Amino acid sequence: MSEPRKLLTTFDKILLAGTVLGIMGICVLIGVFYSIWMNPPSQMPDPTPFATLPLMETPTTPAFDLPTPTFMPTLVSSPVPTFSGDESLGGRIVFTCYIKQVDQICIINADGSNREQVTHAAATAFYASLAPDGSTIYFSSRESGEFQIYSIKTNGEDLKRLTQIPGSFYAPEISPNGEWIVMTKGGDGIWLMKPDGTNPHAITFADDIDPAWSPDGSMISFASSRLGERQLFIMNANGSNVRQVTEIKDMGGRSTWSPDGTKLAFYAGILENHNIYVINSDGTNLTQLTDGGDNLGPSWSLDGKWIAFTSFRDGNNEIYIMHPDGSSVTRLTNNLISDWQPRWGK
Repeated sequence: MSEPRKLLTTFDKILLAGTVLGIMGICVLIGVFYSIWMNPPSQMPDPTPFATLPLMETPTTPAFDLPTPTFMPTLVSSPVPTFSGDESLGGRIVFTCYIKQVDQICIINADGSNREQVTHAAATAFYASLAPDGSTIYFSSRESGEFQIYSIKTNGEDLKRLTQIPGSFYAPEISPNGEWIVMTKGGDGIWLMKPDGTNPHAITFADDIDPAWSPDGSMISFASSRLGERQLFIMNANGSNVRQVTEIKDMGGRSTWSPDGTKLAFYAGILENHNIYVINSDGTNLTQLTDGGDNLGPSWSLDGKWIAFTSFRDGNNEIYIMHPDGSSVTRLTNNLISDWQPRWGK
């Protein structure tokens, strides 16, 4: 009798468990329906037929003018300044012009007319100067990898590489008698060589940069940090008798002699706030000519009545001229590209 009782007890348990699970399932269903009844979903709006949706109009003109991209500059003709009487100008100015993302050499009449691009280098060409007769331009370029000295006719013909030794050379300028080119070798002083590139040799052995010939060719001015902070110096053409001219903070680089050889113009100042100064060659009578606008690279005119220089005063590097007392400031170039490093000549 014990075995049948055991089977009956097991069946009762299974039946009871099934009953409980069924009741729980019914309760869950009742709860779901109750929740839906108490919180019915909001009615969805009737969709607007696609054909009645407003179409976006395509504007026929832009809402604003797009600036010309600076990475593809277009040459803009410079307005020619007008001069009269004793303000008439002579000679030409050679300078660096930034064209299609490469520094090139350009030339312009001193009155702002007849701008021409001289070089079409694949790499930087800058630090240009004119031969005394105005026929040839000397400049530095890294066309061959390192910066080397080149010459080219002002009409863009007869390009020649003059330096052939390792190193980087900058700021070439030929002597008034046409016998020597002075230049800087990066980190290795000031050098001389013949106009055909022969006989290159150093005449200084310090951190000397940006040499410039005196009008009679007997002296050379240059900037140097040989005694500490960079200052302006002059020396004999063979490198002897070096003497300091300035005692000024933040001396720049390139200088220029007045045609009578008694004065020097140069630039000095902190980054983006350089100014042009004039000083006697003996270091007396320091005079500041500009005030603001970031002015660099002065170059005296052949008649001594003007100084050309670079300025950022109008938001872009352009070539300006002024009298040696700082008056009559006149802009010669007006382009989207950068014009800088002017050097006056015939």
